[in-house]
Amino acid sequence: MTVLHSTEPATVHLSLWARVEGLTVAEVEEALYDERSLVKQLAMRRTLFVFPRDLLPAAWGSASARVARTEWARVTKDVVAAGLAVDGDAWLRTATDAVLGALADGPLGTAELRERLPELAGTVEISPGTTWGGVVQIAPRVMTQLGAQGRIVRGDNAGHWRISRPAWTLMESWLGESPVALDERLGYAELVRRWLWTFGPGTSTDLQWWLGSTKAAVTRALADCEAVAVGLDGDQGWLLPDDLDEVASVAPWAALLPVLDPTVMGWKQRDFFLGPHAGALFDRNGNAGTTAWWDGRVVGCWVQDDAGAVHLRLLEDVPAAGRRALQSEADRLGDWLGGVRVGTVYGSPAMKA
Repeated sequence: MTVLHSTEPATVHLSLWARVEGLTVAEVEEALYDERSLVKQLAMRRTLFVFPRDLLPAAWGSASARVARTEWARVTKDVVAAGLAVDGDAWLRTATDAVLGALADGPLGTAELRERLPELAGTVEISPGTTWGGVVQIAPRVMTQLGAQGRIVRGDNAGHWRISRPAWTLMESWLGESPVALDERLGYAELVRRWLWTFGPGTSTDLQWWLGSTKAAVTRALADCEAVAVGLDGDQGWLLPDDLDEVASVAPWAALLPVLDPTVMGWKQRDFFLGPHAGALFDRNGNAGTTAWWDGRVVGCWVQDDAGAVHLRLLEDVPAAGRRALQSEADRLGDWLGGVRVGTVYGSPAMKA
């Protein structure tokens, strides 16, 4: 996989569980917090991802930098609108400098930073008139800004593996080296190269959506990768030049993937694996719920009962072999979770039914 979605922390563990036989929670935690070979970074489409460490410089110079610029403009505008300052840029520079100064002495949580730093005091209103809007503390927005810039990182987690209670840490301290971003063009080219290796063939539309970038950036990155145009169901797709061999068919397989799994969220154009089920498996904002896969297509979702047992919710007829394989996966996941219930704010209509 190129990156893992980490908007909800449990997605990281469950996405890896679905792909790595015999994986334990402790091994995921070790990669995240001890080895730090996987690192959380705000990037494409203002989404929190887990990156392999070697891919971070590409994101810092391209997708994360784009988010940081957009977020800076939003925060400074909201600060002025809320009456916290006349000069939003000056306010945000002061606030970010204060946070960096405090974290120089060691990791701190958002609540601890708010208590120590008067520069983080205040509230702003976001998205008035919407169901997700309202009056919020400004402090987390400052953390988001610094996170997008790659200057701080969500470090050790004080909560359960399915709950996010990070200690904010200077990125330099977390990695043991100063972050050095790639040039924007090189960064986008590397992200596109990794995406094509994982998800290709895919379209320029898929890439532009996944990156949250401009069409021009995608076109330039495809050229820099020497991507090859291929036919794709009447559309134009792209593959890497060393990935053109015909792929042999594989035996039917079953999988249970979590909310916002990177495969489900890998393409914008998803009909080839979703069929008619998009409305049942995504919420109104385009967030994917859990999915149940048989033979390369999504055929339903999965949920847990109060005891933590995993149950299938199939949306179409599945052959007997498929039902047996999916039930085996449900039993295996239930055993792995050991009664732990994984909540989500992104429940799909099929999950709620």
